[in-house]
Amino acid sequence: MTRNAPSAFVYALSMELTFLGAAGEVTGSSYLLKVGSSRVLVDCGMFQGSPEAARKNWRPLAFDPRTLDAVVLTHAHIDHSGRLPILTNDGYRRRVYTTPPTVALCDILLKDAARLQAQEVERLNRHRERRRGKDGLTPLFDERDVGELLRRMSVVRYDQPVNVAPGVTIRFRDAGHILGSGMVEAVCQEGGRTITVLFSGDLGERGMPLMRDPERPTKADVVIMESTYGDRDHKSLGVSKNELRDAINDAVNCRGMILIPAFAVGRTQTLIYELNELLQAGEIKPLPVFIDSPMGVAATRLYETHRELFDEAALAYLSQGCNPLRFPTLKLVTSADESRALNGVPGPAIIIAGAGMCNGGRIMHHLRHHLYKDTTHVIIPGFQAEGTLGRRLVNGEKIVRIFGEPVMVKAKIHTIGGLSAHAGQTTLLDWFAGVAPSKPALYLTHGENGPRAALAAKVNERFGVKATLPMLGDTVSL
Repeated sequence: MTRNAPSAFVYALSMELTFLGAAGEVTGSSYLLKVGSSRVLVDCGMFQGSPEAARKNWRPLAFDPRTLDAVVLTHAHIDHSGRLPILTNDGYRRRVYTTPPTVALCDILLKDAARLQAQEVERLNRHRERRRGKDGLTPLFDERDVGELLRRMSVVRYDQPVNVAPGVTIRFRDAGHILGSGMVEAVCQEGGRTITVLFSGDLGERGMPLMRDPERPTKADVVIMESTYGDRDHKSLGVSKNELRDAINDAVNCRGMILIPAFAVGRTQTLIYELNELLQAGEIKPLPVFIDSPMGVAATRLYETHRELFDEAALAYLSQGCNPLRFPTLKLVTSADESRALNGVPGPAIIIAGAGMCNGGRIMHHLRHHLYKDTTHVIIPGFQAEGTLGRRLVNGEKIVRIFGEPVMVKAKIHTIGGLSAHAGQTTLLDWFAGVAPSKPALYLTHGENGPRAALAAKVNERFGVKATLPMLGDTVSL
């Protein structure tokens, strides 16, 4: 009979976690944590990649935002923050807790996302009207929703404990992924029980430029851990840097253009840093480098204002009076006219532009203009989700479609994994080693099924911990 059930059983039912994204895929991160009557949402990211993935963004939310007590945001990347404005559109009026740089980055990224949505919906509505006469679509959110969200953000510094809801106290730890990225330790109390739930967020690789290495917590009862590269390690940073050098020098010899799709936040700044070092060392000749991304330009300037979060190597640059994010041939492009003018720039030159997976943004125009030339070099420095143009290029497809038109691929495609902002398998395992003695319940998310299954096998082999691989919509008792 329920009233005679052991109290531990009753308490077990009072804490639960629901996986609302990044379960069997890399994008759409979102988790609903329930502790007694408290409801805390961790991340609310956009699904990205294939059209099937993107359509998930238009589904009704699996919860009523008005019932949430708090929202906690690990970092600003759109696959973690991109659906947050939907919450305010749907009536959420409480606080969003995140780190200071994340607030500033969300101001940049989410306003851009709103503008891109408005443009895309306008294009789709013209298509629907011409083809089917259907009623128009509306964007998921607009800049007013973003403004309302930003007004609800509360700044939390690393290692600062904050009670965000009855029975839930959170603390951010440096995840080393991008500026302001954090893992979240949630101490949950209910019915005399206390458990620590650790959300890894996105973990950075050790030894990467600018960012400090991810911290390693030593205790947790439940771990929700990313597994983007759970099946492999990246090439070393040194090897990747040599590959970057060789690809650039090859393009310089044939006077070709070098196109690099890069996320505006994190990857772009890493590339600037590495190009700066190659130039200073004389390993590449001085050549024009264009950052063709208003967001990338704004994010780079923001990085420069948060130097207190740089690693020791970057701080050493600054102590010598050097800026690791600036060099003489670096040119920052913001306007659309300036971007179009790059079509007339003769090679050799480097264009770094978003989006990082070649699924939108200015890089699409440059690819359409240059992919068919055998002197062009395309450098892919990060993860490319299934269904994206970037993944098709990595897979070696010889004809791709850009803006509905077929484009022949004669360009040379280089994949350089060591510049990724995500931890590889060894770093993931070493990070988990800190909490492994606690024998926590482990849930692997933010990874395609192959990589997370491989990581689960390694965790079991090394630590004797069996990982669960949740799917979208699964709920587990803590």
